[in-house]
Amino acid sequence: MMDYKTIEEGVRGKAAFATGGTMGIGKACVEAFCAAGINTVTVGRSAEKGKALEKEINSWGRGKCTFLECDVTDFDRLRTCIDLTVEEHGKLDILLNCAGYFPLQVPIDKTSLEDYKAVLECNLVAYFVTMKHALPYIRTQKGSIVNVGSVLGTTGDEGSVAYCSTKGAIHTMTRAMAIDEARNGVRVNELKPGHICTEMFELTTARQDDPDGFVKYSDGLQWMERGGTAQECAYAALFLVSDWASFITGIDLHVTGGFEIGEGPKLPNPYLAWGPMEKK
Repeated sequence: MMDYKTIEEGVRGKAAFATGGTMGIGKACVEAFCAAGINTVTVGRSAEKGKALEKEINSWGRGKCTFLECDVTDFDRLRTCIDLTVEEHGKLDILLNCAGYFPLQVPIDKTSLEDYKAVLECNLVAYFVTMKHALPYIRTQKGSIVNVGSVLGTTGDEGSVAYCSTKGAIHTMTRAMAIDEARNGVRVNELKPGHICTEMFELTTARQDDPDGFVKYSDGLQWMERGGTAQECAYAALFLVSDWASFITGIDLHVTGGFEIGEGPKLPNPYLAWGPMEKK
């Protein structure tokens, strides 16, 4: 009989660097990593949220959590934080790229060049920077990278040219990286969430004239008829960085409740701030 380890046995004592760890999916991933025994350094812009997360996780007595204040578009600081991770733990096994934001949905002619560049820098260029500078350390450990993309990088969405540009690029960038790094023993995969009920979704819901209708509409986009949780995304991320996924690289793992499959009517979203797009 083969010797089957638990996921925790396979990751305990590893060191991870994670962006976007103070809220939403990123926070859930940091919690899951540390709960499994992975020592995790995470970065974010809110020192208050970061230090509170660090204190809570370290009270569990499992993997150590360290928070470093950093805006991921400050690329020099981002590189420094990666180096500080290695200084603290002596190695780097895992990189989780999760920092990003979903801008207000508007058509392309309502998106300024400056706003477009800002989305690219946060959602895409920061991923490039972290992978570029983390890879020398991760290669030494024959570790793994998980890039958090989005199902919208495949399907597209109304009023989301900037956002979908970044998530579509993450999809192909992940595959290209998986090809390049296989020779170095490094696995590179993408986590593709769909409609996930994070703090951002709650804020969007609160701004609606009809919050209940908006939630019902959003839940109906999945065959499972509900939004996912950040914790469900974290479980998938933990699997991808674990030994259980040791022969998996270059994939996009959908955590979507069936958002992207099957057939259905194509109807404009009535909850966009600028209203459903009119046919010309």
